[in-house]
Amino acid sequence: MTTTMTMTTTMTTTTTERDGTNSAVATFEGGWLCSVEAGGFQLVVDEPAAVGGTGLGPMPTDLLLASLSSCYALALVWAAKKRGLELPDLEVTATGSYAGQKFGALVLTVRTSLSAEHVEPLLEPAKRVCYVSNTFAHAPEVEVALAAPTPGP
Repeated sequence: MTTTMTMTTTMTTTTTERDGTNSAVATFEGGWLCSVEAGGFQLVVDEPAAVGGTGLGPMPTDLLLASLSSCYALALVWAAKKRGLELPDLEVTATGSYAGQKFGALVLTVRTSLSAEHVEPLLEPAKRVCYVSNTFAHAPEVEVALAAPTPGP
């Protein structure tokens, strides 16, 4: 017996103020593949062929790490600009160590040609304004709600 469950999460995206809500909608496409609409962009999320996916897109955990590394990179650029500095060759790597069905540790590695004496003072201010690292540091409860069934054809 095969059971297929389709779950859709819908929230309103507010880009003009940070006290609004934001959302991404994942639509199951079969196998281990989902199409995702986020911020007006279309993404493909999949699993590697080795575990039954098609490898057509990053895994959900890849996107989680991408969110962390990119948010922190942007936060570092913000902190640098506040101090009159630039980080044109900035690279931030987010590495997650699996611990069962979650990451047990997350590490951000910052690379730039700017000297450590200039970069070190930026690390904590950037961490304070990074929405993604703040979400990990103060993890909200994840609620799952079942929407009313969509009428069939």
